[in-house]
Amino acid sequence: MKPTSQTLWIRAPRACSDARAAGGVVIRDSHIVEAVPASGAPETPIDTTFDASAHVLLPGLVNTHHHFYQTLTRAYSPALNKELFPWLTTLYDVWARLTERQLALASELAMVELLMSGCTTVADHHYVFSGALENAIDVQVETARRLGVRAALTRGSMSVGRDDGGLPPQSVVQDEATILDESARLIDAHHQRGDGAMTTIALAPCSPFSVSRELMQESARLAEEKDVRLHTHLAETEDETAYCQRLFGMRPLDYLEATGWLGPRTWLAHGIHFNDQEVARLGQAGTGIAHCPSSNMVLGSGLCRTLELEAAGCPVGLAVDGSASNDHSNLAEEMRQALLLGRLRYSPSRVTHDDVIRWATRGSAACLGRSDIGGLAPGQQADLALFRLDEARFSGAENPVAALLLCGAHRADRVMVAGRWRLIDGRPRDLDLDALLAAHDRAARELRGSR
Repeated sequence: MKPTSQTLWIRAPRACSDARAAGGVVIRDSHIVEAVPASGAPETPIDTTFDASAHVLLPGLVNTHHHFYQTLTRAYSPALNKELFPWLTTLYDVWARLTERQLALASELAMVELLMSGCTTVADHHYVFSGALENAIDVQVETARRLGVRAALTRGSMSVGRDDGGLPPQSVVQDEATILDESARLIDAHHQRGDGAMTTIALAPCSPFSVSRELMQESARLAEEKDVRLHTHLAETEDETAYCQRLFGMRPLDYLEATGWLGPRTWLAHGIHFNDQEVARLGQAGTGIAHCPSSNMVLGSGLCRTLELEAAGCPVGLAVDGSASNDHSNLAEEMRQALLLGRLRYSPSRVTHDDVIRWATRGSAACLGRSDIGGLAPGQQADLALFRLDEARFSGAENPVAALLLCGAHRADRVMVAGRWRLIDGRPRDLDLDALLAAHDRAARELRGSR
């Protein structure tokens, strides 16, 4: 017999990022059913309450771009202090040795780290497929289900290796037919649709210069046929622009449009080096941008034109990117980096903490094509992040919401996904974190060839 629904009031938070829910939210099953005004009481009959008076309440954070496997190669000495292309060529030979067991541990660690930072929807762009990684995305789907997090997973790909002038070794390059067949299988097996979807699959060739024109075009065709989203890296560095002009005779965005990718189905990682006319075209197309501030700084890639892109009509979201170019998977810390980098590009008055929280929630959700997450409105999914301000770094803070970014919040106290607590007292539920860290460290040493 189905259990009787219970209503839970997350009552009277210390502060809330949405003034309309200043008195908290009421949860039934997996949904928010009421936003309570400041000093108000719910109209909905309540079964239980959670006293949130010590917490700052945010919608669950939404990540839009990551490479889970890279948690195994953080702060890797041979790749330090390099720009994107030499950084990639150094690491590809290491990543080519990746096993399914190592990927499973890397994915679990990345998802847990995101969850602990207040992230309720994790995203990954996995494109390294050796013979040992035939079931990579299936493994990630199972891990996300076990942890109880939402997952926007992408079937990445590379079809142009070093033998054909590309960057990756041939051992991680696949032919177009294999990539497309496997992409279709994963969509049919795992992609969920509609409000409340816990697992979605998108198609994600690594970058325009690491796959063939045919694969870009056929991926767009398959995404249209299956009604799923498209994702890739684009305009990350000036080197990429020069490479595309040399290889294709056009700039990266022109090539993207020529292959059928410029539209609202697509969201792009980085999106730094666009000129004014390209920003306008992206906005008119409704193409999303996953802003990756820490990675952009570590690799010296440049400053994303977030405000212009958003004003033009692009959904702008936030992302931690891969943990070998960040080198963490902490979306709360990424909010602070986005605030500081945005103020460096623009000014303190033009990029506020509210703007960045919007990017990390509603904007990120829009990049993923979703309106059921990223907010605290009735009808949306009950995905919540609650932060305490009881560390030394917060002492003396007057504005609790701004303090999350300005004082450097890095760890949530409680996280709810689809109406279920997945993080309590800063620890993930139903998981031996110490055992995971030990196993992950062993896997990283094995992958690097050290003990």
